[in-house]
Amino acid sequence: MKYVVFLGDGMADFPCDALGGKTPLECAFKPNMDAIAGKGSLGLAKTVDDQLSPGSDVANLSVLGYDPLQYYSGRSPLEALSIGVDLKETDVTFRANLVTLSNEGDYSQKTMVDYSAGEISTHEALELITYLQKELVVPGFSLYSGISYRHLLVWDEGSLAVKLTPPHDISKKKVTDYLPGGEAGCALLEIMKKSHMLLVNHPINQERIRLGKNPANSLWIWGEGTKPALDSFEKKFGLSGCMISAVDLLKGIGNGTGMKVANVKGATGNIDTNFDGKAEAAIEALKSGSEFVYIHVEAPDECGHQGQVEMKVKAIELIDEKIVGPVMKYLEESGEDYAVLVAPDHPTPLAVMTHVKDPIPFAIYKEGQKEGSGLSYTEAHAKETGIYIDKGCELIRMLLA
Repeated sequence: MKYVVFLGDGMADFPCDALGGKTPLECAFKPNMDAIAGKGSLGLAKTVDDQLSPGSDVANLSVLGYDPLQYYSGRSPLEALSIGVDLKETDVTFRANLVTLSNEGDYSQKTMVDYSAGEISTHEALELITYLQKELVVPGFSLYSGISYRHLLVWDEGSLAVKLTPPHDISKKKVTDYLPGGEAGCALLEIMKKSHMLLVNHPINQERIRLGKNPANSLWIWGEGTKPALDSFEKKFGLSGCMISAVDLLKGIGNGTGMKVANVKGATGNIDTNFDGKAEAAIEALKSGSEFVYIHVEAPDECGHQGQVEMKVKAIELIDEKIVGPVMKYLEESGEDYAVLVAPDHPTPLAVMTHVKDPIPFAIYKEGQKEGSGLSYTEAHAKETGIYIDKGCELIRMLLA
């Protein structure tokens, strides 16, 4: 038996004026997802508990069958697992984004222009982080490079007495009310300010400005956490698993749960990702003996954060055409029994450009299923069925049942 999860990060949305009152899922041409929903079971699932923030960390753990109330210890420690940082029990970790802030002289009066510094390339980011590692020397803190704008800060014997804000939650807003707070927040704010002084005139940023790109002129620290303790996926569910994703967060979850983590050349966290390569990696994993494959695509989420209406629709269509279609074709021709799940982890509505806790639409199809919803894959149709899973971590048990 083979199991595949098609996870379109942030794919769900609200009705959008720019789309005539429809959602991106309602507008996208996605015959493969619609076929899965029509032949299979369609409903809503709550992947983010009311006690938690609607991050991709919490929501993806939930879809994978790990109750975040039990397993979640923060976002950044999961990314540390991907980067290969060996954490101590006393370490406190943080996500350190390279961001674009506006040019006001007073740091507290700046605006969050771009939480991703124009989707800065990993090559450019590595040079900037390497520069900061040499010049931004703060006792007890270590900085590690990741992918694109996503990096890691580790505080030896650090404190969790902080109040931090994800930068994608404050796009186009002044940072005044969102700077690090709490008893230990001052130390993190000083690192952010120093990083700005070092980065603002760096040659890479001067060149980016010359080319009309957003400069990576500051670190933004958020996503605090401690060393995670995740159970083995194979021991928990009795299946050998493979994680396919471009982002450190999901790779870290894969590493932490003992899954094989595929590296896809040209895979990014946005719409220019190698969709074909992800499908090929999934098929190869299934051929090579993986019983469970989790295909995560970040593109719809990034489009949601940027308010890119047409691009979000296009991202969903590309997932359907280049990933869901080929993988389903392989499963159908393989001669093996299979079951598939289509879902986002959380909605990232274009109207608010950040994550929300609303339930997500899911579709599950098992080979040979006799009765289906007869509906296409949309938020409204998922609600219409009346099927509702209150705890998102139960979704996988529904898939495996």
